[in-house]
Amino acid sequence: MDLWFARAKKLRTGQTEVACVSCHTVLPYCLARPALRKAAGQATPTPQESKVLDEIVRRVKAYGRREPLYENESRQSRGTEAVLDLLILAREDARQKRLEPDEPTREALDALWKEQRPDGAWAWLDFGLEPYEAADSVYYGAALAAWAIGNIHSYAGSADQGASDHIARLRAYLKREYPAQNLYNKTWMLLASCRLSGLLAHGQKQALIAELRRQQNADGGWSLYRLGPWTWSKSTVPSVPPGRPDVSPLSQSDGYATGLVVYSLRQAGLPTSHPVLKRAIDWLKANQREWQISHYRWKCWRAYSLNHAQEQGRSWEGMFMSDGATAFAALALLPSD
Repeated sequence: MDLWFARAKKLRTGQTEVACVSCHTVLPYCLARPALRKAAGQATPTPQESKVLDEIVRRVKAYGRREPLYENESRQSRGTEAVLDLLILAREDARQKRLEPDEPTREALDALWKEQRPDGAWAWLDFGLEPYEAADSVYYGAALAAWAIGNIHSYAGSADQGASDHIARLRAYLKREYPAQNLYNKTWMLLASCRLSGLLAHGQKQALIAELRRQQNADGGWSLYRLGPWTWSKSTVPSVPPGRPDVSPLSQSDGYATGLVVYSLRQAGLPTSHPVLKRAIDWLKANQREWQISHYRWKCWRAYSLNHAQEQGRSWEGMFMSDGATAFAALALLPSD
């Protein structure tokens, strides 16, 4: 996070600048770090946690007076940020056991509804970069929004309580578009359905769990590459990624896919004693290793870029997918939240 604060794109926010909130680094950190603190018996937030929350609150309060993530993609930037901001703030409210959203969370909710499209989803950044910023990421963003809303106590269990038209449109979009999604997006839908009611029927959940079981590798893990297919929608050649990914590591189990699937299945009620989860947890326990990129060394779980062969390079960006991998591996291994 210190490296991200130093090198991330800086955005004008009122009279100050803050670092961009990213799907690959900031969001996973905000999901996992408080859970790690709780497991370690540490009550005080880290300086990095406090800084992220402070910057997000400043962004929310400066709505309408802030630089978008990307000037030439203003609508997509607003939609993406509205979802990410609310999810991080709503998770913090849930950790604080607030029965009603805090003031910044209410402001983030207002921004979310202002940016919602008529179809119930949000415009999402599309740079042809899977899995976070591509044409099929709109569904991922909508699932994140549902997960965020489900973390707000007064919305979580009701199909018609509070902001009913907005939530009804979101539910309708997620249910309507679900059959066409790849397994990665369906996994996010499963996670969202654990917090917001009325998304997946029991039979759909069981069918999805069975599909995930079929995709489990022999070593117990999952491969992000195999949770596709992926569209690479901004590529100059249809269905070809914008770069040359290294297919060899992509075909193997990785920390991001394995951590995400295990965390989602546990949230959906599968016990850790279930054979599918037991094998996957054993894989996670065996695959936290020390890696070196340039002069940086991290003990983490690895995942690899679906778009570029960054893993063999010297750039710190080669660790972006491993940020998410490490966060979700931790969430998968920690006690359920």
